[in-house]
Amino acid sequence: MATSQSEMDETRPDEFETVVRDRRSVHDYSDEDVSEETLREVFDLVRYTPSGYNLQPWEFVVLTDEDDRAALQECAGGQEHVTDAPVAVVVLGNKDPAAHADRVFDDWLDKGYLPDEETRDGLVDTIEGWRDRSEEQNTLWTTRSTSLAAMTLMHAARSKGLSTCPMEGFDDGAVRDTFDVPEQFEPVMLVTMGYAAEDANDRENERKFRRSVDEITHFGGFEQ
Repeated sequence: MATSQSEMDETRPDEFETVVRDRRSVHDYSDEDVSEETLREVFDLVRYTPSGYNLQPWEFVVLTDEDDRAALQECAGGQEHVTDAPVAVVVLGNKDPAAHADRVFDDWLDKGYLPDEETRDGLVDTIEGWRDRSEEQNTLWTTRSTSLAAMTLMHAARSKGLSTCPMEGFDDGAVRDTFDVPEQFEPVMLVTMGYAAEDANDRENERKFRRSVDEITHFGGFEQ
């Protein structure tokens, strides 16, 4: 007899809850390097992040070289954990919404998600039309989806025993210039990554303040 989804869920450890509750923004890292194999495992999980129309606008500049991280540190106001961490990631969002539209909708057609090629072509035309929107609109669009990928990155890293810290304090123009980022990409976030220093975990054992469920939820409308 086949095992039902509910039965599988009952017997599966709630690993995701552990990852979410254990994740901390860590500034102090050990001297242990992160292997390329581990990094690839992390980013393999990041690939499954959802995005509007599955357009997947994210890309990542992964910096493990000490000189590269020192250059990024200059772009980030000298924040020390950029170089203390063995890995720093520049999270980029592609502002061209149609960059991967052909491949995405070819896949939909091949898998039977679309009834015919005409529908596929119509979807491609719609997304290509988004190129005519303002740069502000497409920056907002890519930031929304790419931020989801950044959160997946942090959870995926934690699932592999790594710690991370998201950073919004950086000069995006300097990041573009330093790492030859094409104009069509928006530097959305920086993320440091590595194995936490032993005392860093000790300091983070007690969770910082989090607002309650009752405070952050509005069932049925904002005033409810």
